[in-house]
Amino acid sequence: MARPVWIWVGSVLAVVVLVVGLAYAFQRKLIYLPSTAPVPSAASMLAGARDVVLHTADGLELGAWFLPARTTPERGAVLVAPGNAGDRTFRAPLAAELAARGFAVLLVDYRGYGGNPGSPTEEGLTQDIRAAHRFLAGAGYGPDRLRYYGESLGCSLVTKLATEQPPAALVLRSPFTDLPAVGQRQYPILPVRLLMWDRFPVAEDVRRIRVPVTVVLGTEDSLVPPEQSRAVAAAAAGPSRVVEVAGAGHNDPALLTGDALLDAITA
Repeated sequence: MARPVWIWVGSVLAVVVLVVGLAYAFQRKLIYLPSTAPVPSAASMLAGARDVVLHTADGLELGAWFLPARTTPERGAVLVAPGNAGDRTFRAPLAAELAARGFAVLLVDYRGYGGNPGSPTEEGLTQDIRAAHRFLAGAGYGPDRLRYYGESLGCSLVTKLATEQPPAALVLRSPFTDLPAVGQRQYPILPVRLLMWDRFPVAEDVRRIRVPVTVVLGTEDSLVPPEQSRAVAAAAAGPSRVVEVAGAGHNDPALLTGDALLDAITA
């Protein structure tokens, strides 16, 4: 009787080891969900926008879109760091709204996204967002005229950037405390914190900056729990506030181009 039990236990353990091994080996395929096809020209999506190239420190050339403000005088620029899915065409409506409110906008696609070369990693995306900042600094946007806006995964990138190059303000939409905290919620039976290579420690980094921080969250976000976003705001070393959009989920229109979001970015 004992032998069949051990066979069964051994089979279960083998399956568990296989699942954990596959999750470990292919974790970046689970994390990053880029649209890899080339995107159309900036002008075909946004009147007055132009295609620009960002040069990373490790030698990549990344396509991006720059949209000037539609008002005079201009109020500054917004660096948009997207989440982990899609490409910059998804953020075109946001750029149009921000331009109408007087801001120039830089829409970034990371390596591996939107026809860009390379494969996404935490270190690689950090290089990409630094390249975006260098572009805006080279265009004359100093710290007092520059705002960072991050969506979900992008929150970590602009928060890290703010520790190096502080902006006038930092707006984080649906930030998580760190990526393993989200992964553990999605895969509760796996030892996610032990397995993950890319950490994206938003709460840790926000403790190191003193610029004004606004956190925007949806109260029905099923991907990034609202309590994690509130914890990020509470961890900020400088002044912070929380804007809660009642009933909104992670990718609801209200968290893409809703008035509460736009007001948070442009206030």
